[in-house]
Amino acid sequence: MLHIKLETMCYIIAKAREFHAKEEVVLPDTPGSPSEDWALQVLADHSQDYSLREMTGAIGEMSQRQRAELVALMWLGRGDYSLDEWEQAVDDAIGDYSLRAAAYLLSHPIVADDLEEGLIAHGYSCQE
Repeated sequence: MLHIKLETMCYIIAKAREFHAKEEVVLPDTPGSPSEDWALQVLADHSQDYSLREMTGAIGEMSQRQRAELVALMWLGRGDYSLDEWEQAVDDAIGDYSLRAAAYLLSHPIVADDLEEGLIAHGYSCQE
């Protein structure tokens, strides 16, 4: 069961799709060391982008559980976890992933597709 409203999820998916569709969006290369916080570079480099601000605002209003579900939904959508492992995925996302959910999600270029696949696995769709 998701604790995020479907319309909120669809809004975040749409904003992520808008953001990544822009030609000027360049994601930094994978870091050379764990100390390089490359996911936050995405937010810093594009802080004036309207789609980014709307998406990060929506995610910022979520509870820690909801942000963890958002991250877990991406993991589910890309096949890292199965639906049977949903609660484990959410538990694994609580903490650092949920605290920086917006930066983490936006550092994945196909996050919108992965989130949508995660919704489908739960029996939901933004197409309705």
